[in-house]
Amino acid sequence: MTIDTTRIQQLFSQPLKVANLGLDLFADALDAEGVEAARVEWRPPLIELEPEAAALFNDPRIEAANQEAVGQMMAAQPMLVDVRPAREVLPDMTERTFFHAGPPLDWASASGPMRGALIGAMLYEGLAQSAEQAESLAERGEIELSPCHHHEAVGPMAGVISPSMPVMVVENAAGENRAHCTLNEGLGKVLRYGANGPEVIERLRWFEHVFGPLVGAALRAIGGVDLRVMTAQAIQMGDECHNRNKAGTNLFTREIAPALVECGAPTADIAAVLRFLQGNDFFYLNLAMAMGKAAADAAHDVAGSTMVSTMARNGTEFGIRVSGLGDRWFTAPSEPVRGLYFPGYGPADANPDIGDSAITETVGIGGFALAGAPAIVQFIGGTPADALRYTLDMYDITVAEHDDFRIPALDFRGTPVGIDVRKVIRTGVRPVIDTGIAHREPGIGQVGAGIVHPPLACFIEAMRAIEMGWAVDSG
Repeated sequence: MTIDTTRIQQLFSQPLKVANLGLDLFADALDAEGVEAARVEWRPPLIELEPEAAALFNDPRIEAANQEAVGQMMAAQPMLVDVRPAREVLPDMTERTFFHAGPPLDWASASGPMRGALIGAMLYEGLAQSAEQAESLAERGEIELSPCHHHEAVGPMAGVISPSMPVMVVENAAGENRAHCTLNEGLGKVLRYGANGPEVIERLRWFEHVFGPLVGAALRAIGGVDLRVMTAQAIQMGDECHNRNKAGTNLFTREIAPALVECGAPTADIAAVLRFLQGNDFFYLNLAMAMGKAAADAAHDVAGSTMVSTMARNGTEFGIRVSGLGDRWFTAPSEPVRGLYFPGYGPADANPDIGDSAITETVGIGGFALAGAPAIVQFIGGTPADALRYTLDMYDITVAEHDDFRIPALDFRGTPVGIDVRKVIRTGVRPVIDTGIAHREPGIGQVGAGIVHPPLACFIEAMRAIEMGWAVDSG
């Protein structure tokens, strides 16, 4: 065999063209020597699949199912049409039923803020006259606990909904499903963060007797509010509609103010409603959540889809549901939130992640739209560059870019939407959620805000179920 030394000399005399896969260690070493390397992001899958199951990453049937699911999510037309007492509109609500955020739990496993909110709800409903009586009722099993997500509803943080609480009624004009959410109380000592003092109960009763009926009348008078359009506007005005809702709240207030003034209610009540909206920059959060629930439910139960249709936390566990896997929850312990704390508080005071508000990220807003809301970092920590990076990372694990929710800073690119379990497993990238932080003890309330991710164990368990189902279908 003869060796062509000329060819070898030509090969080694040419500039190196290096591609570095995965760890940056080798590319960094080449940079130090003045050699440019193309950095290719790659991670091995988080779990080992059966060899024949590797094909599910490229199965055209799954791709088609995911496109159908994300298409239904984006096609939903959530219309806010009314505000009604929970007992009148929520399925399976009874006088001793309390819906809560996150996957199923019982009193024994409930976190501090969840217990605080349930105690407050029992006091509000008149089932108990003291916190001690309320705890005793719960311990004896004299109240029924059930996830909001099982009853066409979502609840922020502890997410407790009791029979007398007014809830916003959202109808999907493009389908037959409905969604509901309580009214946003503002920040600080509020029921959703586990506070239950007299001022909390008084505000809830004002919601029931004044705020809810007036806003409901205004909504009926104007024929409802298109939440998809309003959310799209808010995103282009600097909201991400989870922890920043200033634009959305202002848009909503402007929309209903004339009808409020014309509804014939006492002037003092109308002024109080408008004053509350003006002073609560977070009011639109609950509208965005109800919108998200209506859109996500429209995408649930698509056979063969590996797209996440629910992300929710009860303060003890984080849970996800997958469109093609029915109503089964995949859960793991909730993780701590990394963020900024109010003066006098720190990580030792914080409860693990809690709330149904991750429905916003599930439908492509919230943490997925952080690139369009750089000012949010003043509340949750980090830098505007971090906000941009969070959004860009989410394109790696999603099915599509949203048709309506567009980010000006990204040349009006649609937000990443439709979390694909397979892509989370393949890349190791977890969904990003920007959220509030509740004190771990009941009755205290909010102590900060920050960033959190779902536990990978939820996605690993879901992937195992997808693999089993795929194997059966392909059998």
